[in-house]
This record gives sequence, C-alpha cells and structure tokens, in this order.
Amino acid sequence: MTDTAEILQLARARGVMIATAESCTGGLIAGRLTDVAGSSDVVDRGFVTYSNAAKIEMLGIRPETLEAHGAVSEEIAAEMAQGALARSRAGIAVAVTGIAGPGGSEHKPEGRVCFGIGDARGCRTETVEFGPLGRAQVRAATVAHALDLLKSALS
Repeated sequence: MTDTAEILQLARARGVMIATAESCTGGLIAGRLTDVAGSSDVVDRGFVTYSNAAKIEMLGIRPETLEAHGAVSEEIAAEMAQGALARSRAGIAVAVTGIAGPGGSEHKPEGRVCFGIGDARGCRTETVEFGPLGRAQVRAATVAHALDLLKSALS
C-alpha cells in the first residue's frame, strides 16, 4: 500500500498541488490524502461527482462523451482528470469512475474501475478489473491503485 505521506512529499518536491475527481470512491482518495497532518500545502481540492449531472456541472464532462461511452469509461476518466485540473490550482489530478457493486452488467461488470491521471504531460488512462470483491473491497482497491498512480506520476 502506498504511503500517502510519501505522495505528499513528492508533490512538495515537484511544487505541485493535487486534485481528485471521484465517483465510485465518494471522496475516499481525498480523505486518505488529507488524513496526513500538513497536507493542505499540496492537496488543493477533491471533486465528488457521483451523478452524471455532477460530472457535467462540476468537471465539464461532455454529455456526448457520456452518451457515447457511459460514465464508466476511460474517456470519462480522462475528462474528469482534465476537468479537475482546469477547475483547480492543481498540477496533477487523479480521477476514478467505476462499478463498486453490488451489481453491474455484462458490459460493465462489478469491480471495473477506470482511472485517469492528468498533469502537464497530458492525461493517461487505464481500466482495472478488480472483480466482484464486494463494495468496500472494490472501493479500497480503487483508492490504493489511485494512490499508486499518483506516486508513480510524481516520481
């Protein structure tokens, strides 16, 4: 598991602030980052955009992208990360959107999470299939993976 204090130190060393754009984790990533005392110098803000309307209103997600790809897609994860960067003072943003469960569908199964990480170098996305671990476990795995992505991008 990634040490959040280390991520914050890497952000300080690079002189960048962090923003999060979260759907399926409901703010847990921002919560983990701000669990560390003194994190306010590098954590700018977190966007919790659980509904599609919130994604559009708060992050500028294009309705056409939602229509074409659905909320759980790398395209939406990328737009979420880019929207968080554009609407904050952050130099790096991590975004997550997925199916924590229970449920899902044949095309979007429980445990599928799409990640976006955006910074000055652009935006990178990936999809991870955690599987039907149960809601709490999928969310915990998503937080851990998002923190790993942040650490990697800041290193």
